[in-house]
Amino acid sequence: MVNNTADIMKHVLILVFLLQACGPAGDDRPDTIDFDVEANYTKKEVQIPMRDGVHLFATIYTPRDTTQHYPFLIRRSPYGSGPYEPGEYLNHVGPNGTPRFAEEGYIFVYQDVRGRFMSEGTFTNMTPNHPGNRPDTPPDESSDMHDTAEWLLENVHPNNGKIGLWGISYPGFYAAASVIDTHPAVKASSPQAPIGDWFIGDDFHHNGAFFLQDAFRFFYRFDHIEPTPTQARREPAFDFGTDSAYEFFQALGPIKNANERYFHNQVPSWDSLMTHGTYNAYWQARNIVPHMENVTSSMLTVAGLFDAEDPYGPIAIYQSTEARNPGIDNKLILGPWYHGGWVRADGDSLGAVGFGQKTSLYYQENIDLAWFNQQLKGKGNAGLPEVMAYGSGTDAWREFDAWPPPDATPVSFWFGPEGSLKTEVPVEVEGKDSWVSNPANPVPYTGERSIARSREYMVEDQRFLQGREDVLTFASKEMTMPSTFAGPVDVELFVSTTGTDADFVVKVIDEYPDGFQMLVRAEVFRGKFRNSMSAPEPFIPGQVARVSFSTPHILHTFKPGHRMLVQVQSSWFPLVDMNPQTFTDIYTADESAFQSATHSLHRAAGQASRITLHRIPE
Repeated sequence: MVNNTADIMKHVLILVFLLQACGPAGDDRPDTIDFDVEANYTKKEVQIPMRDGVHLFATIYTPRDTTQHYPFLIRRSPYGSGPYEPGEYLNHVGPNGTPRFAEEGYIFVYQDVRGRFMSEGTFTNMTPNHPGNRPDTPPDESSDMHDTAEWLLENVHPNNGKIGLWGISYPGFYAAASVIDTHPAVKASSPQAPIGDWFIGDDFHHNGAFFLQDAFRFFYRFDHIEPTPTQARREPAFDFGTDSAYEFFQALGPIKNANERYFHNQVPSWDSLMTHGTYNAYWQARNIVPHMENVTSSMLTVAGLFDAEDPYGPIAIYQSTEARNPGIDNKLILGPWYHGGWVRADGDSLGAVGFGQKTSLYYQENIDLAWFNQQLKGKGNAGLPEVMAYGSGTDAWREFDAWPPPDATPVSFWFGPEGSLKTEVPVEVEGKDSWVSNPANPVPYTGERSIARSREYMVEDQRFLQGREDVLTFASKEMTMPSTFAGPVDVELFVSTTGTDADFVVKVIDEYPDGFQMLVRAEVFRGKFRNSMSAPEPFIPGQVARVSFSTPHILHTFKPGHRMLVQVQSSWFPLVDMNPQTFTDIYTADESAFQSATHSLHRAAGQASRITLHRIPE
């Protein structure tokens, strides 16, 4: 059940620079690899013209062996495509950090997107799509990909006329956005942990709740580059002056203090977050999910089921692509990974939870190269099902014809008296559980003292919260047979409060026979958005209101002897900013807006709170 924690931490520290220094949407390239790129590839730096006169920088690695024709593999990124010096080479080229792609032979292209590093133009976060890719529409990622493809096909040889795309996190967004109205030469794209929507469920907001710790750390560095074109790297990480994020953000107080004390309106992306506090036109335009139209390339979307950064985008993009482009080859890989874990670690564990095998090595050896070879070289057959997913609890790969699995059966677990969790519909005429949420003492999201956001919190033992009176815990009976659940967890709460706003965090936990409490899934919802993400509404003190939402997806088996726990709380700090519990614009609120409030979870018939999971056959 639990691997040796010391050994796991040693393994984690090997990758600490790669994973923590880059922030919520970091780079996906390891520092070293046992392959001589320079001996096998030539490097060329180019400026590729776009239709509006802007030039985008790209570094191109072409095999020295010119006796055959090669497909392109392109990574488009806002993180830089260096090293920019002509005589300096990347330590590795290709998607997964191994020599496999380089040994196989591709033309690798690394491109800086508009307004970043060596590319001209103006950078726009999560570039809005302009449907149709017509000459009279503003440039977007689709049009920039079209123009890039045309130039590469004509000017870089020997190519075979086929193009593939890949990228993790923010580059994953570009891999998805670039295939809208697909260029005919683009035959394959693999968005991996792609950002889908920065307000609904990725990186910096979940259901309107602001992910303070990630946004603060990431945008301070991301926005600190010189005006383009430039080779300048990002600023060093922000100096917090403490090793405790909890203490730092408690001392920060209201969010507006970030600008007043530290950023001084010199971080444009942070300012955008502060001035767009609802799901308005700004955020709606940056939601890539509904724009996955006219996709003709094959798609392989990769996601980590324990991704703390982009748990929403991958599945939403896969589902949107599937619905809007019937008949294309569209596949989904779900592993037990943290953000980018399929190329950054062996994938045999996360924190204290072991997965029984090296799932990342399986992916690298059996999936990604085989799939790209099939699509771009006509070589072999990867033999992938529509959906391939690795389940925690059973520690095994499973294949599905669709996601969520069509044979899944909904099972509701109702909150009962005395902390019980029942599958029977409540018949009680009254019943509620209450707790006091105090902004001066918010519930921590992790038991670890750290300044960097822990990725292990996604499976962390929740016993660190025992004894807190502002966390409700409900427990099922011990499982008598294996129960496997797949897809989202649907949450329906009936709540009341003495305040006018509140957050609600719901956690699903697997309690092992020895007491270990593995977090399986957790999600937050900002209560004022319960009826509309665009038009928030205050709670009426004392009046019962319905709050419903769905969590990111799971594939998990509760084994015999285990219990399901569900916890409900109203803060998750400093992962999520503290709700002042008064109806206000949180981004401009001062200290006087913050107040303690008593929240109640109702569980009587007609106002019965529950979660619904989706059971699949064993």
